[in-house]
Amino acid sequence: MIQPISAGIVSAITGFASSFVLVVAGLHAVGATDAQASSGLLAVCVISGLCCILLAWSFRMPISFAWSTPGAALLVAAAATTDDFRAAVGAFLVCGALIVVCGLWPALGRAITRIPKPLASAMLAGILFPICLAPIQASVEIPWLALPVVVTWLIFFRLAQRWAVPAAMVVAGIGIGVTAGSGWLTEASLAPSLSFVVPAFDPLVIVSLGLPLFIVTMAGQNVPGFAVMATFGYAVPPRPALLASGLGTVTASFFGGHAVNLAAITAAIMAGPDSHPDRDKRWVASVTAGILYVVFGLAAGVATALISAAPPILITAVAGLALLGALVAAVSNAIEDPAHRIPAIATFLVTASGVSIVSIGSAFWGLLVGGVIMLWSAFPWRRRKVIEGS
Repeated sequence: MIQPISAGIVSAITGFASSFVLVVAGLHAVGATDAQASSGLLAVCVISGLCCILLAWSFRMPISFAWSTPGAALLVAAAATTDDFRAAVGAFLVCGALIVVCGLWPALGRAITRIPKPLASAMLAGILFPICLAPIQASVEIPWLALPVVVTWLIFFRLAQRWAVPAAMVVAGIGIGVTAGSGWLTEASLAPSLSFVVPAFDPLVIVSLGLPLFIVTMAGQNVPGFAVMATFGYAVPPRPALLASGLGTVTASFFGGHAVNLAAITAAIMAGPDSHPDRDKRWVASVTAGILYVVFGLAAGVATALISAAPPILITAVAGLALLGALVAAVSNAIEDPAHRIPAIATFLVTASGVSIVSIGSAFWGLLVGGVIMLWSAFPWRRRKVIEGS
C-alpha cells in the first residue's frame, strides 16, 4: 500500500502548495479580513478532505475533491465587484445551492455542460489572463523578490515540472520571511479558527460573482473531474459527487470558503497507473490526500499571515505561475473551432478587460457578448427565394 499512499501525499502537497495563495488572495479581493480568509481556507481544506475520504472509502474509487482554483481566480478578477464579504459569501452560497440542484436535477447539469465550450473556455482564459501577467509586473516592480521566484519556477519546470510551483512558493516564502522579519509569525494564529459569516444576498453580486463562480466550477472543475476519472476507467456516480460538491460548498460558504468540487489535475495522479498497478487499490491515494488536506487546513492561520505580510503583487505572481498551464488549456479550447473564434475572442477580451457595468462584473458580460455574437453569426440570414410565375 506504500505506492497509493505516496501518490496521495504527492497529490495533496501539489494541490495545496500550488494554489492556496490564490484562495487567500481571492478572498481578500472580495473583502475578507485576515481572520475570514484564514477561516475560508480552513473550511475548504477540511471539507475537501472529508469529501475525499468519505466518497473514496464508500465507492472504493480514487474520487478526489479540492477547492475551485478557477473560482479563486475569478475572485481575484472580481475585486472591483464588491468589498462586502457578506455579499460575496451570499454568492458562494448560491453557487453551492445551484450545484446541489445539478445533483438532484440532472437536466440542469446537462444544460451547464452544453454552454458552448469556446465561450466557457474563453471566459476562463479572460479571468486567468490578468493574473498570469503578474509575474512580469512583479519582476519589474520588486525584482529582488520576484526574479528568484520566477527563476526557481523555470528551473523546476525543466527538471521536475510537478514541483515547479511548490518550489517557487518556498522561495517566495523565504523572501517574505527575510524582508518582513518575524513580525508576521507572531501575529499568526497557530490554532485553527473558523469565523461564521452571515451571508447577504445582493442580486448584482450574485449575477456578477455567484453565477460565474457556478459556471467555472462546473465547467472548469466538476465536468473535467468526471472526464479524468472516465479516462482511467472509473464511472463516478454523478449524483453523490455533485451533492458532495454542492453541500460542501454551501457548508464552507458560511465560514468564508468559496467552492468545493471534484479534483481534475491532481485526480490524474491518484487515478492513474502510477498510483498503483491494481486499479481497485487506488482509492487509498484519495483517502491519504483527504487526510493531508485536513492537516494542511490546520495551518491556514500561518499561511494567511505569511501571505498578508507579502506585497500583493508577489502573491498574485506566484498564483500566475501556477495558472499558466490552465491559461494555455483555456486558450487552446477557446480557439480550437475556427467557426467560433470571433465569439470566443470577444468573450476573452470583455472578460479580461475587467469592466463593471451596472455593478455586474466582466465575466458575466464576456459570456453574454460572446453568446450574442455566436447567435448572430449562426443565424440563417439567407433570403427566401421568390418564385416568379405560377
